[in-house]
Amino acid sequence: MAARGSTMAAGRVYDIVVFGASGFTGQFVVEEVARAAAATAAGEGQLCSGRLRWAVAGRSREKLRAVLDRAAERLGKAAPGEEVGVLLCDVSDAGSLAAMAKQTRVVLNCVGPYRFFGEPVVEACVENGASCIDISGEPQFLEGMYLKYNEKAAEKGVYVIGSCGFDSIPADMGVLYTRDKLKGTLTAVESFLSVKSGPEGLGVHDGTWKSAVYGLADEASLKKLRKQIGYAPVPVVGAKLKKRGFMFYSPEFKEYCLTFMGSDGSVVKRTQRYLHTELQETPVQYGAYVTVGGLGSVIKLMFLGMLFLLLVKFNFGRKLLTKYPEFFSAGRFSKKGPTQKQMDGTSFTMTFFGEGYSEGQDPQNAKPNVKICTEVKGPEPGYVATPIAMVQAALSLLEDSASLPKQGGVYSPGAAFSKTKLIDRLNKRGVEFSVISKPEV
Repeated sequence: MAARGSTMAAGRVYDIVVFGASGFTGQFVVEEVARAAAATAAGEGQLCSGRLRWAVAGRSREKLRAVLDRAAERLGKAAPGEEVGVLLCDVSDAGSLAAMAKQTRVVLNCVGPYRFFGEPVVEACVENGASCIDISGEPQFLEGMYLKYNEKAAEKGVYVIGSCGFDSIPADMGVLYTRDKLKGTLTAVESFLSVKSGPEGLGVHDGTWKSAVYGLADEASLKKLRKQIGYAPVPVVGAKLKKRGFMFYSPEFKEYCLTFMGSDGSVVKRTQRYLHTELQETPVQYGAYVTVGGLGSVIKLMFLGMLFLLLVKFNFGRKLLTKYPEFFSAGRFSKKGPTQKQMDGTSFTMTFFGEGYSEGQDPQNAKPNVKICTEVKGPEPGYVATPIAMVQAALSLLEDSASLPKQGGVYSPGAAFSKTKLIDRLNKRGVEFSVISKPEV
């Protein structure tokens, strides 16, 4: 196996390249990298060069320049600075992807849906010695990359780390934070996501909608993929976490809740499997839920959900769903994405209820006797918190290299960053982890 990070710095022009920089999410990632570069220049980072060397990559030089100008304006600068590189690169051109990967230590891949456009970027990065971070919430893609590229990435000493945005850093790192704050052994956690919006309402770009459409349509292939991988079962330690119904009323939140359909559950399970098999840590059982409000909201969501699940099974249905996202999501998803006012008025809170065993108690022979409540809260999830999480993950990869897994590979965020300072970095940028109620026996 190649030594940790051995190929990452040698002869690289850039520390970070943002690929897909002129896309809807990419533009916000560019802004966050520019903010991080300014902080590093002011002496806040630990990069050996003393500054963050970065570039943007995409198909149109004109659009890339426009994105850099927008980022400069948002940060109160006259111009983005000549030191920021501009690379022309197309996901359908393997040569251009290889040329990009050869020039950087880390690629931030913002080109989705990843099931269609993600693999060529991962392949180029692994073959050419660059690490790769994405913000995919698509389990088929994430686990497919593990099957195909884990061994090769380990040989090359590079890290491929998926789901480094709102999917699924708050959940994955939140479980680890809860575990670390419990004096004893944490054995089970439930998380509840609440998203609050202002008077302008909630808005999401239709790229996320498309990923959900194609992901649910192809659920059968995920089961086949997992059989192919042959995952070792994760043992249940302590009392088994009871599965809740798909919909239920929560007295804690005084709202109805649903099972969260995103990637958090599968990502957390991959992390717990890795920490158990590789580091012999006690695995934590996990359940993910989302609050949805009163009975009226539930009825509306159930109707939209049933219509969605019916249409997604058929090709013509998928075409309808992707062509008219605004209609089928009651206005939440659109091809334009959210306005700045919508983003400014939106925030999220993820609350974790954990249970386990106090020090000296045997989890196999007793009932759980200690509880803890923690939370992760932050700004608008998709285009504010996601760029923060993605960029801080990249900085953690670059600056906390001694705390990463000993060899490269394809990792979930918690598996890669459990020993790093990622949570401290996120706290400083407004994605805040805190203990709500201290462990009680």
